[in-house]
Amino acid sequence: MPIRSAVRASAAVATDLGPGGRTVLRRLASAPPLTLRQTGPRTVHLVSTAAGPLGGDRLALDLDLAPGTALELGSVASTLVLPGPGESEMLVTARVGAGARLRFAPEPTVLAAGCAHRLVVRLELEPGASVSWREELVLGRHGERPGRCRTRFDATLAGRPLLRQELTVGDPGLDGSPAVLGGARCTGTVFLTATAKEPLVSDGVAVLPLAASGTLVSALAADAVELRARLERGESAVSGDGDDSVAYRGREGEPGIR
Repeated sequence: MPIRSAVRASAAVATDLGPGGRTVLRRLASAPPLTLRQTGPRTVHLVSTAAGPLGGDRLALDLDLAPGTALELGSVASTLVLPGPGESEMLVTARVGAGARLRFAPEPTVLAAGCAHRLVVRLELEPGASVSWREELVLGRHGERPGRCRTRFDATLAGRPLLRQELTVGDPGLDGSPAVLGGARCTGTVFLTATAKEPLVSDGVAVLPLAASGTLVSALAADAVELRARLERGESAVSGDGDDSVAYRGREGEPGIR
């Protein structure tokens, strides 16, 4: 059987503000295995039309939300990362304009045995943007050891750093450490522009208000169902006054602290 060549593919979604203040999709571009389908007025789902990513693949997803628009992006199934020659990469870049609302909530990424994967997120926010961004990792299929994954999440507000985070999973020497996974099979985070009033740590979930604005919810679990429940519980604990947009009311242009 011939060896499949590494894939270079990209997909993109861009929104505009239409008549009456409604959101319209100005651009919806796809390339296998990244295939996008509009499933609602402001909803797009990622549909996998080929296996992967496999080792050596380079995939990119670009989101561009115009001010005042809204978008929800999900996926119809989990992403299975498979081994191959070299490291695979998924780069997600999102720009969220002033007053725009984005919910990014794909199904989990499953790290098959032997894979080597790199997940990079670059999120650029303008003042007044509202975002909920969920990432979930499942360490291996049932009964197998996980592959290796390095993740990087960078969020900025008006060009200034809001959150920088890196995580490496799939290293047996690190995964078992209480400071990393503590033997958990699943890990996930939700980044929210809404700001929690106080930190919370309880039963595998942590809610951490960020120094400038926003909240990071982190969770560990034995399986994907438990992980999702813990992340949702953490999200529900983020209380506020009804304004879930990112704060920008500090001195000399600095992001404000709620």
